Amino acid sequence: MQAIAKAILKTIIVTVFILLFMNMVYFFPWYMTMITETFHISQLVANDNYLKQSYYDESLNRLRERPIFRERKYDIEIIVLNESGSRAVGYDDESLYEYSTDFSKPYRQRGSPITVEIKANYPLSLTLWGNRIEGIDIPASFSLTTFGLKHYKDLEYN
Repeated sequence: MQAIAKAILKTIIVTVFILLFMNMVYFFPWYMTMITETFHISQLVANDNYLKQSYYDESLNRLRERPIFRERKYDIEIIVLNESGSRAVGYDDESLYEYSTDFSKPYRQRGSPITVEIKANYPLSLTLWGNRIEGIDIPASFSLTTFGLKHYKDLEYN
């Protein structure tokens, strides 16, 4: 009797581990999507030394509309910071910053590092006998540092 109970317990444990492994198989495409989107945003940031608001909204909506992110689509964050640690997302028209101080502008001069980071939560869940068991959320993020390529005449060049 004890052997049968141990066999059933081992079967249940092995089944749970197989289901967890199958769930983790979906994690890698999910994370790779986050990496490629971070790379895409970093290329946009490098062109203007900051991220324009329309690009920010477009990238965030593109991530939220992907089926792989649909379960936790409002947990996605795109963070763009310049070298001073301030937010590097700004207006589409850079002429609006003409009379602003250098520190209040979202962009910096050519060669300044800009960090792009995407944060999201991966939902770990199991489906056993047709019942969905919600697990924990695994927080994941990927950041990439790029350098601005555009030279601005309204900023001092070092």
